Amino acid sequence: MPIRLDPNLLPDLLTAIQLSQQNLNTATQQLASGRSVNQLSDNPAAVATLVGNHNQSRQDDQFLQNIGSLQTRLQVSDSTLSNVVTVLTRAISIGTEGANGTLSSADRQAVAGEVQGLTSQLLSLANTTYQGTYIFSGTAVTTQPFTLNTSTNAVTYNGNANTTSVQISSGNSINTSVPGSQLFTNAAGSAFSALQNLYSSLVSGNNIGQAVTQLNSALAQVGVQRVFYGNALNQITLSQNFLNQDKINLSAQENTLVGVDPAKAATNLVQAQIADQATLSATGRILSLPTLLDFLK
Repeated sequence: MPIRLDPNLLPDLLTAIQLSQQNLNTATQQLASGRSVNQLSDNPAAVATLVGNHNQSRQDDQFLQNIGSLQTRLQVSDSTLSNVVTVLTRAISIGTEGANGTLSSADRQAVAGEVQGLTSQLLSLANTTYQGTYIFSGTAVTTQPFTLNTSTNAVTYNGNANTTSVQISSGNSINTSVPGSQLFTNAAGSAFSALQNLYSSLVSGNNIGQAVTQLNSALAQVGVQRVFYGNALNQITLSQNFLNQDKINLSAQENTLVGVDPAKAATNLVQAQIADQATLSATGRILSLPTLLDFLK
């Protein structure tokens, strides 16, 4: 069988060198980056999955940012309502003491002064702010929710009954607060009205027991509305845990798709370097061989 020699080896040699260099570059890049996919042509299917993963991860980050801001706001609100409970509990204690008939008129006047102080404390709590905005004014966050008319001792709500919501995961949103009208001036139990009635009753000595009953109703309403904050904090904690786990899962999936074993990558690089040197050496020897023209000289 006759042997056919290729008189023009240069294109094949150049192709071999190019392939060898490409393999060397790929091995070097994989070892340096720790990734098997560094460009679209390496693995188009893996790249498409990675794009989806990165989009999901960015969305998780946005939800976590929403949760971080909302969580602190809810904690401030819940802590404020804890202090409100303390104020109303003290007012009930004062009213109960005043209703038992053992206090003198002077004593009642003294404790009535304490009730005025409790009203001021409640007003301050109801006007609590977070990051420069009022947390109990509905969506009118730049409007002070409650003001006191010092001449009539009446408290007015200036906010609204609206609420806003924040998305804490895909398809899952929660309200950010309870309007102050539901918390402090609820028709089923108004904290400010109850304190005002207790003050008037202590001054006059009449209907103190009725004022205490109103205070108990107001305290119960605060407790009912406060449940919202406990539930909301639990809900965002669950979402926070889910989102953090999702980011871990996405990272693990990415590592499975494009990650490389450092030891294997180092071995591949050494092999690519040896192959490249062998290709260059073989090419040099071939190019230095005499050609037919050399024999015809």
